[in-house]
Amino acid sequence: MIDRQSPVPIYFQIEEYIKQLIENQALKPGDAIPSEREFTETFQVSRMTVRQAITNLVNEGTLIRLKGKGTFISDQKIEQPLQGLTSFTEDMQKRGLKPGSRLVHFGLIPASAGTAHRLNINEHDPIYEIKRIRLADDMPMALEIMYLSANLVKGLTEKTVNQSLYSYIEKTLGLKIGHANQVLESSVARAEEAKYLGIEKNAPILLIQRHTFLENGAPLELVKSTYRGDRYKFVIDMKRG
Repeated sequence: MIDRQSPVPIYFQIEEYIKQLIENQALKPGDAIPSEREFTETFQVSRMTVRQAITNLVNEGTLIRLKGKGTFISDQKIEQPLQGLTSFTEDMQKRGLKPGSRLVHFGLIPASAGTAHRLNINEHDPIYEIKRIRLADDMPMALEIMYLSANLVKGLTEKTVNQSLYSYIEKTLGLKIGHANQVLESSVARAEEAKYLGIEKNAPILLIQRHTFLENGAPLELVKSTYRGDRYKFVIDMKRG
């Protein structure tokens, strides 16, 4: 199992061993892995070496640590292509998962100067502030905070927000969504994000900030979404030239 003559670091060999167990389905999503002490005794290596291997797998999302419970095999990550502008609901339905939302906050607030500028409205104009947890098969996937002009997107209710907002905007209001600018970066979960997503504070997350426009160029929304790093990954297909 461990080749001490190999130039490959022992911690990396342990990582590959655990990944092989997953590929062979000896360990499945939700299963607990052996303890650090068990790995130490099995491989006759230091606990520090074992801990480095496990930490690396946690950081890449293969494993997940649950405080007070242990370390487990993560569920398979959901892949989200970065091409095309789709809603969370549409993405989950395409994957055969049940989309859902848990509303944390919904209300009208006056637009700050910065938000008003980006939405092309006047400062203090009414805007919707929506905070919701996005679910897939009832599991928290992302925490989303959204701002929309109340004079543009009229008649929003809590019921509408808990369903597909894009569907309401296009089918009910007759507005045509055109394009969006997105910024994607890695980060770590703050206390509030960890609480709503069911992860540990400082766990890896994916942060996306989206500025969406209608076909006529009018700004539609500002969205900040925090995705669980252990359950989500984004992919992009790139062509040369």
